[in-house]
Amino acid sequence: MPAFSAADGTELAYHVHGKGIPLICVPGGPMRASVYLGDLGGLSAHRQLIMLDLRGTGGSAIPEDPASYRCDRLVDDVAALQDHLGLDRCDLLGHSAGGNIAVQYATRHQGRVSKLALITPSLRSAGLEPDAEMRRQIVKLRHGEPWFAAGAAAFERIAGGAGSDDDWAALDPFFYSRWDAAAQAHSAAGQAQVNEAAARVFGAEGAFDPPATRAAIAAFGPPVLVLAGGADLQWPPQALAEVAALVPAARVVVQPGAGHYPWLDDAGRFVSTVTAFLNDGP
Repeated sequence: MPAFSAADGTELAYHVHGKGIPLICVPGGPMRASVYLGDLGGLSAHRQLIMLDLRGTGGSAIPEDPASYRCDRLVDDVAALQDHLGLDRCDLLGHSAGGNIAVQYATRHQGRVSKLALITPSLRSAGLEPDAEMRRQIVKLRHGEPWFAAGAAAFERIAGGAGSDDDWAALDPFFYSRWDAAAQAHSAAGQAQVNEAAARVFGAEGAFDPPATRAAIAAFGPPVLVLAGGADLQWPPQALAEVAALVPAARVVVQPGAGHYPWLDDAGRFVSTVTAFLNDGP
């Protein structure tokens, strides 16, 4: 597996899928090994995917300084990867919590990013957060599922601040359009792929500066795709629609029926949407 050294000397790993124009991919979790992204539903047939294992995850080493797991500091690892690849400019993709890293990187290094694709992204870095009612509307979409009653009850307990570990587990089916064997395996694998200690540091004090980020993305020039899942409980389309008001260059696309991992729910539609964006003019 290829690797490179971060600015602080931590050895970081990455995975390469496909050939063609590189697309640097930043995983979410937060702090989940990039293996869960697979090849993004076959996107590797159109782009060379460079999947970064964030420090302390996957094949990447655990850093000496645990504070370096903080989101704003992870931006430097993306810069080191781009330097290692010898790319003056690149296309950048961030999924879920990785959207926070990608946004901070793109706004801090705007001249080095050609296009920015945000897939069902968390945008806490810009001060955006879905409220309970937005998520409640997504819950209601799944009323016909056999697991709905247990999941909806768990959601209400969590929304009321009294959720247990079992309640959080009961929400897992909401993150996929089909709670089939493939989705269940993908969800179960996540338990071993996330560095929980690192995840607790990811959003620590100082990780985000929403006013500064909002000002920076308002002035961001390169094209931006925000792909929302029509049935995503984590980041509902209503919340991500707010990005359009913040980023003049943003294009918000809702993938119908998709959950938090849209490449698993409808790979063809996902790949078509992302490829069209990446191949569309400057």
